[in-house]
Amino acid sequence: MTCGPAAVIAAPGARRISAAFQACLAVVGLGLLVLLALAAGRFPVPVADVFAILAAKLFGTAPGDATAQVVVLQVRLPRVAAALVVGAALSSAGATYQGLFRNPLVSPDILGVSAGAGLGAVLGIYLALPVLAIQAMAFAGGLGAVAIVYAVGALVRRHDPVLTLVLAGVAVGAVLGSAISLLKVLADPYNQLPAITYWLLGSLSSVTLGDVFAILPAVGLGLLPLVLLRWRMNLMSLGEEEARALGVETRWLRPLLVAAATLVTAAAVSATGVIGWIGLIVPHLARGLVGPDFRRLLPASALLGAGYLVAVDLAARTIAPIEVPLGILTALAGAPFFLWLLAAGKRGWS
Repeated sequence: MTCGPAAVIAAPGARRISAAFQACLAVVGLGLLVLLALAAGRFPVPVADVFAILAAKLFGTAPGDATAQVVVLQVRLPRVAAALVVGAALSSAGATYQGLFRNPLVSPDILGVSAGAGLGAVLGIYLALPVLAIQAMAFAGGLGAVAIVYAVGALVRRHDPVLTLVLAGVAVGAVLGSAISLLKVLADPYNQLPAITYWLLGSLSSVTLGDVFAILPAVGLGLLPLVLLRWRMNLMSLGEEEARALGVETRWLRPLLVAAATLVTAAAVSATGVIGWIGLIVPHLARGLVGPDFRRLLPASALLGAGYLVAVDLAARTIAPIEVPLGILTALAGAPFFLWLLAAGKRGWS
């Protein structure tokens, strides 16, 4: 082992190579997981046949078995695509919220976005609206809930603005949750109530490629400022006064980042229902792997979140005779892992 100027000069390049190698490993691992998700299920399809089916779709080569083609392209591919997009979206939003509020307990629904989206979807189901209208109401409900939280925060100026937003989000979420409970009581117990319950637990069973393409513009629009301003997130995580002392205008930057993370969350929830714990657990795991630097934390959270939801969805449709809602599995896996993080984690927020 050598020390001195040569080692100092070579160290940054070595770190870059190491980071690039880790990123390549993560992408390759995610690709292998996607292939496994496309191949495994009630009707198993060999991986070679999956490659042949995808090649036939992309390059116009001779298709394989017709039944396997339907299973891969029309049943599993939409689910896997939705899991990739939604998992990456929720994890990226969770990392943003945790950095902005400097709180490891913060998740994408802290400002009431999940409760608002849930109320919008439940109201759409209660009114027997078509699926597209239900998704639109869920999307509008999530954005509307955060708008109410910010309006309450603007009216209450005597306390810390971050604490005010969190407490307002808890209160608004509780009110919206009670409205959801009221609609569940009033709903038809034979038709509407099962649909409401299943939607609130989250599922990819009815997602189509059209649904995935429909939420992509909103997810992309929300992720764009997070990517462009990811270096400023490092300053925002230092605290309000410290960030201002370093030249960051927090009065417009914080609402912008919150709005972007909320847009991403609302779009994801509108397509798949409420899927908890991903935005809370995955950023912790990513932070343990790459550190708190948001420039690396954001892509790591997105990759891990995408892979995590693909794996959870694969388990949901294979571990039991009937499909298990995703919210149940994410809670069963997430809660013990979070308790372990609390017991084994370091003190403080860094």
